Amino acid sequence: MTERKPMMAGNWKMNHNHLEAIQVVQKLGFRLEAKDFDNVEVVVCPAFTALRSVQTTIDGDKLKIGLGAQNCHWEASGAYTGEVSAPMLAKLNVKYVIVGHSERRELFGETDEMVAKKLRAVLGAGMAPILCVGETLEEREQGVTDQKVQGQIEAAFQKLPADDAARCVVAYEPIWAIGTGHTATPDDANNTIGVIRHHVRVGLGEELADGLRILYGGSMKPGNVADLMAMPEIDGGLVGGASLDPDEFARVVQFGTR
Repeated sequence: MTERKPMMAGNWKMNHNHLEAIQVVQKLGFRLEAKDFDNVEVVVCPAFTALRSVQTTIDGDKLKIGLGAQNCHWEASGAYTGEVSAPMLAKLNVKYVIVGHSERRELFGETDEMVAKKLRAVLGAGMAPILCVGETLEEREQGVTDQKVQGQIEAAFQKLPADDAARCVVAYEPIWAIGTGHTATPDDANNTIGVIRHHVRVGLGEELADGLRILYGGSMKPGNVADLMAMPEIDGGLVGGASLDPDEFARVVQFGTR
C-alpha cells in the first residue's frame, strides 16, 4: 500500500485579522517541533486579508507551515468584483486552495460545475486543490451518503488527467458535523472515505487511489483526533474551530507523538 503522509490543514474561515493571524502562525510554529513536521504536513488557510502577512511570516521565520487559501474564482482575471483568482494566490506562494467547502455550496450556491471549474483553475495555477465533499443530515438519514459523495467526486474529477488528479487532496466533511460539535464516529468516517477511495480507484486506477490523501473535516479536535487517525482510510484533517487556537491545533498535529 502507498505511504500517504498525514496532513492537518487549518481552515480559519472568517476569523483572525492579519495581526492576529501573524501571532497565531508564529505561536503554532513555536509549539511544533521538527519531528512534528516530519510526521505531518501542516497547512493554515487564513482569510484573504491575512494571506500576505502570514506568507511573509512563514518565509521570514522559516516556518515549515504550508499556506492555503479558502476559495478562489475560476477565471484568471476579469470583471468579477470582490473575487480573487488562482494566479493571484499563486503569487503569494499559496500551496493549497480549498474548493467546494460545504459553506460555499450551502450558503453561496456553488454548484458541482462551479467547483469543478475552480479545481481546474487551482491546478492550472500550479497549486493543489483541497476538494470538499459531504452530505447533509437529511441525506444521511435517507441513506444516500455514498451516492452524494460519489456524485461530487465524479463531477469534480470528470475528464481530469490522472497527473492532475494525483495532485488533489479530498476532504470528506459531513455537513451536519461542521461547527456543531458533533462528529461522525471513526468507523462512519472511515467507511465513507473508503467509498470515496473506491470510487476514485474505479475511475482513475488503483495507484492513484492508493496515493490520494483523503482528510476528515467535521469537528476534529484534540479529544477525538487519535481515534479518527487510527482509521486506515483517514489521512488527516481539515480542521475548523480547533485550528484557530495554536495550542489546540498543535495538539491535533501531534496526535501520534504526544
